[in-house]
Amino acid sequence: MKAIIPVAGVGSRLRPHTFSQPKVLLNVAGKPIIGHIMDKLIESGIDEAVIIVGYLGGKIEEYLTSHYAIKLTFVTQADQLGLAHAVHMCRPHVIDEEPLFIILGDTIFDVDLKLVLGSSISTLGVKEVDDPRRFGVVVTEGDRIVRLVEKPEQPVSNLAIVGLYFLHRAGTLFNSIDYIITNDIRTKGEFQLTDALQHMIDLGEPFSTFPVQGWYDCGKPETLLSTNEVLLQRDTRQKSLPGCIINPPVFIADSATVTNSIIGPNATIAEHAVVRDSIIMNSIIGRKSQVSEIMLDRSIVGNNAIVSAMGHELNIGDYSEIRMG
Repeated sequence: MKAIIPVAGVGSRLRPHTFSQPKVLLNVAGKPIIGHIMDKLIESGIDEAVIIVGYLGGKIEEYLTSHYAIKLTFVTQADQLGLAHAVHMCRPHVIDEEPLFIILGDTIFDVDLKLVLGSSISTLGVKEVDDPRRFGVVVTEGDRIVRLVEKPEQPVSNLAIVGLYFLHRAGTLFNSIDYIITNDIRTKGEFQLTDALQHMIDLGEPFSTFPVQGWYDCGKPETLLSTNEVLLQRDTRQKSLPGCIINPPVFIADSATVTNSIIGPNATIAEHAVVRDSIIMNSIIGRKSQVSEIMLDRSIVGNNAIVSAMGHELNIGDYSEIRMG
C-alpha cells in the first residue's frame, strides 16, 4: 500500500533549530521524527511512500533514501497553499482505484495500523481533546462521520483529527480536491483537506473513525521534549558508561562520547556528541555537539553546537533562547 507524507512545512515554532534543518529531521529519542513515522508505516505493511517536500527538502530526501529501501517518490510543493493542495500534487503518482494512507509528517503515533489499513471504508484517526478550537474535528452520528469542521470557533465536537487518513479509494479523494480547487473553496485562506473530505461525505462516501490514544506532537520545543520523554520510557534497554551515572530512561548513541557526567532521566544524546563533566536531564543533545561543565534541564541543543558554563562568551544566532541562572 502507498502512503503520502507531507513534510513541506517550515517549522517556525521550532526556530532556531529549523533554520538549518527541516523539523522532521529533529532528533527525538534517538532518531529523527520522520524515522519514527517511517518505521511504523513499514511495520504496518506500507511498501511505497510519496513524500511532499519544500523547505530544505534535499536533506529529507538524503536521509530517507539512505535509510529506507522502500520505493520513495519526492514531490516539491513550492507554494504553501494548504494540505489539500499538497496532497493534490501527488495525483500522478497514485492509482485512483487503490486505497491510500495519508499521515502528517510531524505526527508520531501509537496505533495498530494493520487494522486500519484493512478497513472496508474510509476512516480517520481521532482523539478526544480539551480545546477543539485548535484542530479539525469530526461530528459523528453512530459510527459514521457526518461533518468535518476545521478549527471551529464554537466547539461542535471534541474529537480532533490527528493527521491519520485512510482512503478506501484514492480517486474519490482527488476528485473532491479537484472540486474545491476549481471552485476556489478555501478555509482560512488555504485549500484544506477537511473541505475535500467533507465534499466526499456530502456525495455519500461513508467515513468511520478509529481512536488514537498515543498521538505525540513535535511542533514546539515543549512538546518535542515531552514526546522525547514518552518515547524513551518505552525503551527498556539499559545503558552504562564508565565514570558516569545513568538515570534511565535515556538514549545515548554508540558514537557519542560521555565522560564524568550524570545523564538522565529522559535525555537523548545523539550521534558523535561529546558530553563531559555535565548533568543532562529531560533534554536533547544534537549530533556532533559539545557540552561541558554545565547542568541542563528541559533543554534542546542543536547539531554542531558548543555549550559550556566556563566563562560567559556567547555567539548566538537569530531566535535563540538562553537562560543562565
